[in-house]
Amino acid sequence: MAGVKTTDITIEPGKITAIIGESGSGKSTLLRLLYGLLSPDQGTVLFKGERIWGPEEKLIPGHDAMKMVTQHTDDLNLFAKVWDNVAAMLPATDLKAKQQKTEHVLKQLNMAHMADKRVADLSGGEKQRVAIARAIITRPQVLLLDEPFNQVDTSFREGLQHDIRQIVKEIGLTVIMVSHDPAEVLSMADKLVVIKNGQIVEQGPPKTLYQTPQNLYTAQLLSNCNILTAPEAKSCDIKATKDYVVVYPEWIKIKLITKTKNWTIKEVLFKGSYEDLILQNGDILLRVINDVPGGYNEGDLVSVRVGKWLEY
Repeated sequence: MAGVKTTDITIEPGKITAIIGESGSGKSTLLRLLYGLLSPDQGTVLFKGERIWGPEEKLIPGHDAMKMVTQHTDDLNLFAKVWDNVAAMLPATDLKAKQQKTEHVLKQLNMAHMADKRVADLSGGEKQRVAIARAIITRPQVLLLDEPFNQVDTSFREGLQHDIRQIVKEIGLTVIMVSHDPAEVLSMADKLVVIKNGQIVEQGPPKTLYQTPQNLYTAQLLSNCNILTAPEAKSCDIKATKDYVVVYPEWIKIKLITKTKNWTIKEVLFKGSYEDLILQNGDILLRVINDVPGGYNEGDLVSVRVGKWLEY
């Protein structure tokens, strides 16, 4: 199978598993294999001990106990109301149950206020909520999300992530998501699976993988980190025993009261509640987080102290 090589993965039920990796690493291919949209050339994909049928064996590809939501909302009826888009997924044999289930799902996803709006009049983030509501109203056992928040504004993203986490807790839904956004997966997932060139390189809880990644690749995926060679690390008073040193911006403190100020503040990047400071020492650049904006200016000379680092 192009995109995914020999892979062994077990998904924990009732949890959110996030698959992360750089573009072209095989994330979406793995998701499509798990859903049954692709068949593996070798090996077997199992759901509750039974083999998942591939597209050549099933008239409508995709496992019946699963639903997939992508960043594209093409299957929504743009000129129908939100309510009708969601209710349409249920049979009309029991109208009372259909109404109750639709109401319940719209409340779960904080969408009750937009039930009578046309989908065509919604923002990208609101359309994404409709797509997720349509997926979960049939009570699948597994929800697969492929870059689900790409079209969602940052201000709405956290709310939607929180609602999905609540639904996972309430009904024991299993969620498998693919994402390229570190902030998204660190705050939302229970488990991270890191994939590189079609192979899983490590997996574990987000906190563990962030604080002690086993691979330089994982550290780069999860943090906007500083990567220094062993000789460059000496400029930060780090005596490295391996080739590369990784320092997260929050592990660096600026010292003002010191004799040797050998770093120049090259840029001050305002980020709202904090600043990113880009420091320069010769050809070496360091990114540092400053929690109290306004204290430094471009051109200031400072010294640094690194409290923690990783070596690879």
